Amino acid sequence: MKADASQMKALYEANGYLTAIHVLGEKEMEQASKEYGKLEQKFGKEYTQYNLHNIHMEHEWVMNLASHPNLLQAITAVLGPNVILLDSRFICKYPSSDVPHKENIAPYVAWHQDIKYWGFEGGPVASVWLAFDDVDAENGVLQIIPGSHKQGVLEHKIAETPGNMLTANQEIPKNLVNAEDAVECPLKAGQMSVHDGLTVHASEPNMSNRRRCGFVIRYVPTAAYPVEDPERPRTFPATVLMAGMDEFQNFENNAPNFFTKTF
Repeated sequence: MKADASQMKALYEANGYLTAIHVLGEKEMEQASKEYGKLEQKFGKEYTQYNLHNIHMEHEWVMNLASHPNLLQAITAVLGPNVILLDSRFICKYPSSDVPHKENIAPYVAWHQDIKYWGFEGGPVASVWLAFDDVDAENGVLQIIPGSHKQGVLEHKIAETPGNMLTANQEIPKNLVNAEDAVECPLKAGQMSVHDGLTVHASEPNMSNRRRCGFVIRYVPTAAYPVEDPERPRTFPATVLMAGMDEFQNFENNAPNFFTKTF
């Protein structure tokens, strides 16, 4: 996808997402994949499929991904010039040959909205999927319902089908999801998609023999502020000012010593 900031903002506001945005060049992608491979070797694939959380605070190469100028150009186009990194996590759906499915249940992500359990108000959240692998229907591509961000926060309940990868095991009831309107967001490694926190989305199990790995990063405008959420109390120990200035100071700037803001 190639578009200027105003085009990106218009598309994002209309549909609730953008996709196929080029971020990493071939050599950048090779280096990032090499570094990720070291983590797989160190921790094992069963661990790395969901437990590499907020490691932008520890690894400079991860922070470099989250602060990549191509990525931040898109984020500031949709959120405005002053942006905080809220949270990050690697999510990998491995083929069953690499990580056998527990009780033969393939991991999937149920229909949900990101903002439901985030514990903040005062602004939107933009969720990035930076693809480390080519993603298509075979290995569990992201599915989005365009325009669903205009519905507001929908009811969520405990998922009925085993295997849901979401931390709170949440899902939107089927009668509230217009699944027939869903579109797929295939990506090449090094590309990203970004969707609004209210956008309804999901992904099917990876039934291929290929990995489906991505770096998920969530950004908010500096006007956002944390609130007490009795459903799911949250802390924000890894927030970092990524772009512009923070006149509100609602979140602490936990920037590690190796990070220098340039955007």
